[in-house]
Amino acid sequence: MSAAVLTSAVALIDAALAVYGDDDDIAAELEAWRVRMREPLRLGIAGMVKAGKSTLLNALIGERIAPTDAGECTRIVTWYRYGATPSVRAVHADGSETSLALRRGDGRLQLDLRGLDPDGIAHIDIRWPALSLRSLVLVDTPGIESISERVSGRSLTFLTPARGGPSEADAIVYLLRHLHPSDLSFLAAFRDADSGAGNSVNALAVLSRADEVGGGRLDALLSARGIAARYREMPALRPLAVTVVPVAGLIAESARSMQERDFAALREIAGWDRDQRDRLLLSADRFIRDGASVLDARTRAGLLDRFGIAGIRLGVALVRGGAATSQRLAEQLVIQSGLEELRSVIRRQFRSRAAALKTRALLAYMNDLVRSRPLAGADSLREGIEGLADASHELRELDVLARSRVDGLGLTGGVVDEAERILGADGTDAAARVDAAPDATRRQLAERADELLTRWRALAESPSTSRAAQRVCAVVVRTLDGILSEVGPAGGGGSMADVEAATGPGAGRREQRRQQSEGQEPGVREREHPERHPGFAGTGELQRDDAQPPEGGQRSA
Repeated sequence: MSAAVLTSAVALIDAALAVYGDDDDIAAELEAWRVRMREPLRLGIAGMVKAGKSTLLNALIGERIAPTDAGECTRIVTWYRYGATPSVRAVHADGSETSLALRRGDGRLQLDLRGLDPDGIAHIDIRWPALSLRSLVLVDTPGIESISERVSGRSLTFLTPARGGPSEADAIVYLLRHLHPSDLSFLAAFRDADSGAGNSVNALAVLSRADEVGGGRLDALLSARGIAARYREMPALRPLAVTVVPVAGLIAESARSMQERDFAALREIAGWDRDQRDRLLLSADRFIRDGASVLDARTRAGLLDRFGIAGIRLGVALVRGGAATSQRLAEQLVIQSGLEELRSVIRRQFRSRAAALKTRALLAYMNDLVRSRPLAGADSLREGIEGLADASHELRELDVLARSRVDGLGLTGGVVDEAERILGADGTDAAARVDAAPDATRRQLAERADELLTRWRALAESPSTSRAAQRVCAVVVRTLDGILSEVGPAGGGGSMADVEAATGPGAGRREQRRQQSEGQEPGVREREHPERHPGFAGTGELQRDDAQPPEGGQRSA
């Protein structure tokens, strides 16, 4: 997270406390904002009932922690944070807490509410020593449009507060199986509640259970990618989500928690006679009913529970294609499931600009506060809000990106797509912004950025460019100027694998020297591309981005 933006945001909270500190409720809200600004990114997982939210959350964590049945715990908003030792607490509506027992069953974490009334629990807080939770706070929410309006209301209250304030999530991953009017309604409510109309910059749609498309055929994931591509261009969905990614959550979850016995069973199936294999894998019923002669009932039931019939087919195909170890098979299953692409989007779109997403939500809250409670001193607070908004180029980038998806930018032709890309729609690193190769040298990046800068300055100065479009051009020009400040002159060399553009310490120095430079969060500088898949450190530790400090020394997000 940008150190300068974080410092300014916390100072704004202190200023608000000086004005509203006598109101206990507002003071508590402001203190909660202070904690939120220092936390890792809060990522909410939302969707209709049976969309696969808990399964996807387990895949993201890398362990089977979240309950996936229809028990009481799935009716409660549940927070997953990093902790050096496992612990579970029920947080009640009055703020009191009750420790809950932890136990494992069938390879999954099982929670016991100890007779507590779920309706009296505000949320469950789980601390777990998973590497992935060092850089994200994941929040599992009950299914929207549940049979119980009370259960569904918990998700809506958390993600889209009734009074119109910002969501408690910094960003959301919204799971949909088929695009339904209710999906669009929820995403519109999240957009409007968070930072005003046009806020599509912190919502990501996932076409979930992608392995079930077309009856779970072997090409189901390919078909799902085509459907996701069509959804991505739909006028009704484009203003509400940054993109749509297909993910087979069950395959991803099982791959990340794969055991040797799973691999051994899949390898055995791969060795069957082809006719026998094709016949038994035709359907789940046939696999269970007719497979007794080759696999025992417990093994067959376990494979179906963990992978589904589509996952078994895919795993067998990968083994026959050369996946000779459980680690290699897990790696390939994760890639095929779409999980790596999803994680890459989360890194590029959300984690790399966590500072801006959090600050944007804070400013929305502050604006609502001074408007609804105009106390003495609120004018100076309003000036501080406007000053912070003006000082952050990253916030302006987000505003332009959000406006582009709803109202357009006053630009025509392919320049709209180019503007979005330069402003970080495809990632915040320099190569992604200027559409260069991932391993481009400093010189190549500088040449490309200089070429784009010349074109966008000319567009900004053209008499035919409207005033609104000129303002967009000014933001694009500053971003490109920041890239050039970062990469150096066109004559430079060296690999640019670690360059972050436009929001680093040198951003905009040529044209915006008067503005405060913005520090770059360590650890966000590495770039991830969905087409490049580094080797795994282990089945349960798949990501390089999780190499973060332990809880006691956790950096801000």
